Amino acid sequence: MRAKRTLCAVLAAALIISLVGCGGSTQDPSASQSAMGGNSGPVVKAEPATLDELQLRDKKLLYENLDPTEVVTMYLTVSTGNAAENTDHTWEEINSYSVYDYDAMGVDRYQVAGLLQVGDENGPLPGELGFGQSAPNCTVQIRGQTSSKLPQKNYKISVKDNKGEWRGQTTIALNKHQSDGLRFRNKMAYDLMAGIDEMMSLRTTFVHLYVKDTTAGGSGQFVDYGLYTQVEQLNKTALKTHGLDKNGHLYKINLFEFYRYEDVIRMADDPLYDLDAFEELLEIKGDDDHSKLIQMLEAVNDYGRPAEDVLEEYFDIENMAYWMAFHLLVGNRDTQSRNVYIYSPLNSNKWYFYSWDNDGMLKRTEYALADRSDGQGWEDGVSNYWGNVLFQRALKTETFRTALDNAVEDLRAYLSPQRIDDMTETYSAVVKPYLYQMPDIQYAPLTQTQYDEVATALNGEIETNYRSYKESYKKPMPFYIGVPRKEEEQMVYQWDAAYSFSGEALTYTFELASDYTFADPIIRQEDLLLPEYKGDLLPEGQYFMRVTAANAGGYEQYAFDYYVIETGKVYGVKCFYVDQDGVITEDVYVEN
Repeated sequence: MRAKRTLCAVLAAALIISLVGCGGSTQDPSASQSAMGGNSGPVVKAEPATLDELQLRDKKLLYENLDPTEVVTMYLTVSTGNAAENTDHTWEEINSYSVYDYDAMGVDRYQVAGLLQVGDENGPLPGELGFGQSAPNCTVQIRGQTSSKLPQKNYKISVKDNKGEWRGQTTIALNKHQSDGLRFRNKMAYDLMAGIDEMMSLRTTFVHLYVKDTTAGGSGQFVDYGLYTQVEQLNKTALKTHGLDKNGHLYKINLFEFYRYEDVIRMADDPLYDLDAFEELLEIKGDDDHSKLIQMLEAVNDYGRPAEDVLEEYFDIENMAYWMAFHLLVGNRDTQSRNVYIYSPLNSNKWYFYSWDNDGMLKRTEYALADRSDGQGWEDGVSNYWGNVLFQRALKTETFRTALDNAVEDLRAYLSPQRIDDMTETYSAVVKPYLYQMPDIQYAPLTQTQYDEVATALNGEIETNYRSYKESYKKPMPFYIGVPRKEEEQMVYQWDAAYSFSGEALTYTFELASDYTFADPIIRQEDLLLPEYKGDLLPEGQYFMRVTAANAGGYEQYAFDYYVIETGKVYGVKCFYVDQDGVITEDVYVEN
């Protein structure tokens, strides 16, 4: 990675500290000679950079002694606690409800009291968290969103104040990664990031978990819960550990495309402020003064300001470029509007991207085995980020595209087939013995033969994703299809105009059918110059419309809209219904 200026820490008083060896010497050669008795002369010092000019760098020493093959054994004894802490529940309840169930019930996630002890396969060890203790030292609840519906749960273990810590952490996030057939992709991603100067990473380790359930109906015996991946929780403690400003602003993005959302993104003292609605978009993990966030969002959505100026003032282009380049190359597509944190030091205008939840990377072969269509439409290449107003404005600038291209080329060399092969072999040797025995074998989505096939293919996916990245600039960018409407005894079908990086003229193909395969279309109209088509009124029924944009070079692009079937997404398709009174209703997919 190229050497850059380094932001290693930001203190509350805006004191900037540079790590030795990160930013180089602040003295010129003549100063060194003077100090050694050589030529005399004034000491020349580098001009101090402002906080906004410095760039984020991780503390690489945090990762130097980590063993990627280590498996930590944890023993968790759960018990029913008290109503005041919301721990008056059973372990069966904890493992029965998803976050969507809690939303439907309108209650906070249930917790139980827990005693977490760390040791080896023979039991807890002296000097480790919880050794010799019998009273609870933590609370336990499920974690995650979509994954919370799966039979094997992820857990958030919160160690209580003054009850100890584990490797400097008091929040222990244990992830099963049940949808990852290899069960090591998230760890692999963070271990890769730890070797990239321009990216921030988090510490991870494999954990073998045993649980003793002493709540109602529990066995009172330790039960093997299989292999988990522990990921350092990104919070104030982690910010401090990684040399960042623990008093800064930190938000976890949940389905947020950087639109202003004036009705939700408000100051905390606003009478109309709704914390729950706010955190459906952005979970607050740091300072709760949202004025800086609002200022940034207003600038991003102000099309009267040049995008270059907005990026320069509010974002670190290198950070954004390397973050996007990494996920483009590893094919971690579910990063357009979630699975990322944004962070800003207290006394800085700049916002930085911090990766989170990477188990969707390098999954082309696994999706192909499952006959899934994921990633075969606009989610491949830069078009994956086009629906996000910030990323779209950035990609329209030559400055950012150049930075992104440089980052892609840099990381392409780093993510070499040999590196991917070596890491895959290391992780597989750890994971497979656990995955293909009880209890994890019950939920393993791949056979052992398929596991080896998928693992062997990982090294080629980087190059496939690289080619998709380069190719994506040649295609029109995706767009949204509007809901059809009636107008003067006609059906009016409209969609947004597509965008071409080359500036070529675009044409559209419009199709209407009674099924999503479009095998026998009701209407098919090619070479439309305007994003609109008018036709006859439709009888009662279910309909599917598909719009494809094409440029003079013959490259095509689907709309953002998609129809969900069992094997994935049917890209570029909007489903709608016409009732007996002629009322038109859009079919809306709700992720759950």
